[in-house]
Amino acid sequence: MFANRKIVNIENEVLTAISVARKQQPLLNAMVSFTEVDEAIEHAKSSSGKMAGVPIVLKDNVLTKGVRTTGSVSILDNYIGAYDATITTKLKDAGAVIIGKSALDGLGMGGTGTNCHTGFVHNPYDVNRMAGGSSAGSAALVASGAVSFAIGSDTGDSVRKPASFVGIVGVKPTYGRISRYGIIPYASSLDHVGYFTRSVEDAALALEVLAGRDDRDMTSSFRIVEDYLANLNGNLSGKTIGVLGNVIDSIKNESTLKLFNDLVDKCKTAGATIKIVSMDPKRLQTCLPVYYIIANSEATANHSNLDGIRFGMQESGDTLEELMTNSRTKGFSFLLRKRFIIGSYSLADENQELLLRKAQKVRRLLVEDFKAALADVDVLIAPASGDVAPLLTDTSADQLSARYLIAENYMVLGNFSGYPSMTIPMGKINGLPMGINITAKPFEEQVMFDVAFGMENLTGCKNMTAEVTV
Repeated sequence: MFANRKIVNIENEVLTAISVARKQQPLLNAMVSFTEVDEAIEHAKSSSGKMAGVPIVLKDNVLTKGVRTTGSVSILDNYIGAYDATITTKLKDAGAVIIGKSALDGLGMGGTGTNCHTGFVHNPYDVNRMAGGSSAGSAALVASGAVSFAIGSDTGDSVRKPASFVGIVGVKPTYGRISRYGIIPYASSLDHVGYFTRSVEDAALALEVLAGRDDRDMTSSFRIVEDYLANLNGNLSGKTIGVLGNVIDSIKNESTLKLFNDLVDKCKTAGATIKIVSMDPKRLQTCLPVYYIIANSEATANHSNLDGIRFGMQESGDTLEELMTNSRTKGFSFLLRKRFIIGSYSLADENQELLLRKAQKVRRLLVEDFKAALADVDVLIAPASGDVAPLLTDTSADQLSARYLIAENYMVLGNFSGYPSMTIPMGKINGLPMGINITAKPFEEQVMFDVAFGMENLTGCKNMTAEVTV
């Protein structure tokens, strides 16, 4: 925990973090690269910033000047950042020490941590299980105790689902609350900068550092950044908490439901009013296909320049077309090529009205439903997943079942709408963590943090770390 901490020995703290991350690397495979820290340590020693001396990790889609940034794809294996992302600058200015870059599903496309250029990322609670994705490496490093803070990005639930699987706090603020300048994009209308901590207090402080207007990102908000930590209040009395009933109805794991219901009962005892809220179930089942069409269409457009000519590793070819084809074939994994095909098909002139425009219209309907669901409550909650982290070899999920379409994909509503959303641990099932997701109205991060803090106090799931063993 770094909020309100007393700095003892910055150099020792940073070098210990590096040592732990290196020691765990053969087991977790969470790091892509380590950075030189001597200059950053000296800066931190004289810094009065809110994160002075805190060792941190950046997801490897965040640009850092002079540092290799691969986006976890082969085609960018040799790419060196030409400038710092806005959040990189903010974290440096706050005195944080960046010790390295973490693994992710290629270009943020994936929810498992198994589509990384550097190989599978393993869950620190059980190395035979997934850490979730796409921000797998960052999540694993915070959960393992290597660092207390790491940057992720969230386009569908890429911060909030891993947070559930590894038992930490994962935050996706309101769209525009944090600048995305210098972040390798996935889908521009859905992408959010997110981050991981092990406590709600740390999460509140981190947003003070990261948030704010940036003229280099025209989608960033002019809203004043609040004193989230100083204003943090975990009193649940008087709060109206909505339970998204569709998700509860879609979960079949009795252990998950018991853990969730026990926490809801504790919230009632603490003075909260609980209200069951439902959305149109047929519309909710469209979350995944709508996401696939919109996200992959935007990704195809965003990454059209990764062709081995303008950017990226180049493979030889007898013609320009052959060179580009060979470069992209070798430079992207099968899953990425599959997603680019979906995006290209949806963007074709003859398909745009049938697929992309229709998906955008359904997205609007879903956002209107979501807004209505939040209208009379302070926050909406539901389990962040129907079950604990799957085994790395598990392919049993029926992705077309109503259960899967809702229980495992509803958190994309936070990306469709841009509303703030976070996951915190609510307990364990057979020693494996399980999270609860909390969503609030736009720019009501303070309300979201307050409810999360109150729940954290009820569960006692604060500053959890895993003992990493084979």
